[in-house]
Parts: sequence; C-alpha cells; structure tokens
Amino acid sequence: MNASVDRVRDALAELIKAALVSDDGRSLAFRQAAAEKLAGLAADPPPADAVRIDGAWTLAVRAAEAPQLQPEEGQVNLTLPRTAPFALEDLTSRGFDVDTAVETIRKSASTG
Repeated sequence: MNASVDRVRDALAELIKAALVSDDGRSLAFRQAAAEKLAGLAADPPPADAVRIDGAWTLAVRAAEAPQLQPEEGQVNLTLPRTAPFALEDLTSRGFDVDTAVETIRKSASTG
C-alpha cells in the first residue's frame, strides 16, 4: 500500500464510522476527524493514478468495521456497497460536505 491510499482510506473510514454509530456525540467526533483528514487531502491531493478509490473504500470499510466499534454500530446495517460512493475528485474538493457524505453512506448501506 502507499501513503496516498492510506490517507484516502483513513478519511473514508472516519466517514463510515460516523455513518454507522448510533451515538450522536461519537458520530460528531468521527465527522470532525473526517473533516480534518479531508482538509488535508484538499490541501495536498494525491495523484489520481496513485489511488484506486474502490480499493481505498474496501480498506476503509474493513477499518470502520473493527470489532471494538461493533457494539456502537446501530445506525444502519453493515451491508455497505462494494464500490465507493464518492470519486477521488469529490474527496479532494474544498467544498466536500461531510454531513451529506455521511447521509450518502447511511442511505447506501441501509439499502445494501
């Protein structure tokens, strides 16, 4: 794996965690962590050829579904889509909306 994939995976994992947890306070903390990581991506975007977004998404889902978080996950079922609901260009844009992204993940997960 490379550093660019790690950065994208980490941002996506925070978004997924924010979507999965039921506790509003924990979700807000994950949203804030995601916003910080996304700001870093926007400030220094990874080269498009260095990141396969669906691969980074798969790694992020695994990270977000860590056993220690499972008791907190109750917002949606754990059937997340296999493909990323966002393009790399979306994640690296300065206007990316974390709250909308969390809702997108919730909706895609709840419908499989």
